[in-house]
Amino acid sequence: VSKEHLAATHGSARAVVTNSGCANACTGRAGLDTARLMAAQAARLIGCDPDEVLVASTGVIGVTLDAHKVSAGIIAAFDALDVDGHAAATQAIMTTDPFPKEAAVRVTTDAGVFAIGGMAKGSGMIEPRLATMLGYLTTDARIDATRLERALHDACEDTFNAITVDGEPSTNDSVFALANGASGVAIDDRLYDTFVQGLREVARALALGIVRGGEGATKLIMVRVTGARAYADAKQAARAIANSLLVKTAVHGGDPNWGRLVAAAGRSGAPFDLGGARVRIGSIELFADGRPFDERAPEAAKYLEGRDIEILVDLGTGGPEEAVMWTCDLRAEYVRINAEY
Repeated sequence: VSKEHLAATHGSARAVVTNSGCANACTGRAGLDTARLMAAQAARLIGCDPDEVLVASTGVIGVTLDAHKVSAGIIAAFDALDVDGHAAATQAIMTTDPFPKEAAVRVTTDAGVFAIGGMAKGSGMIEPRLATMLGYLTTDARIDATRLERALHDACEDTFNAITVDGEPSTNDSVFALANGASGVAIDDRLYDTFVQGLREVARALALGIVRGGEGATKLIMVRVTGARAYADAKQAARAIANSLLVKTAVHGGDPNWGRLVAAAGRSGAPFDLGGARVRIGSIELFADGRPFDERAPEAAKYLEGRDIEILVDLGTGGPEEAVMWTCDLRAEYVRINAEY
């Protein structure tokens, strides 16, 4: 429905209406009708065309969304609108999230100052392809829809599209970016990179918050892959490592098992040369040029007791490209949450 509306308005929108607790996905024609009703109800309240309202839903898949209940909820939400209501909004969109996520930056340029802010939800069923999450980015910069869409894609590539909790994409992936131009600062080609940098900073803070709050997670893990011939190869290998259940459980248990990292990189499909490969956990090199350094395992195990973990794997091909993915550890709590959801 949101895509239909953006196509009709050529990228213009006045509002996003969201419900939490029911994904309204795989619910057939009735689900589409309810989503369109949500847009129409929000449009009536704020005084715009229904095509100018975007729709987001999150929660259980395949459950019919009660049109009367959600319509009443939209009225109540409209009555509660407040310029200081951002904290309430970040909490209202949560499902299994352990904490709300919001971020903002102020960007100073020679053309003036503009702001970028955002909020997001997501905790489980998180994997790239926008992960299963809802993200909202707003700015008071003046930027046309085409350039804003390009900036959003650029910012998402190494933020929202570089996170994984459990390798499970969902049905309702959405990231919205809205600009109202209130600052008067026009984003042209000269300021584009500065704008993207600010957008990326906010998106990264939200994306890392999603991973840190992954269902049952206790550690945030950064996986960096270097030595790739192409960026796509580095991203492919980093994704395989970040999604490996063996890697995630090893990190949770404090086991510096470099073999699991090598195995995941080797099976990823990216060009890989074991003879030149390297593995580091933190700053501790555990494998290089075909030789293990198992005597360093106790030092690496001590490092894994921390909450923020960095893993580096060099593919050994001598290539110049690298990529980063963020993930979290996996513990029994994740199984409990999803066995009961």
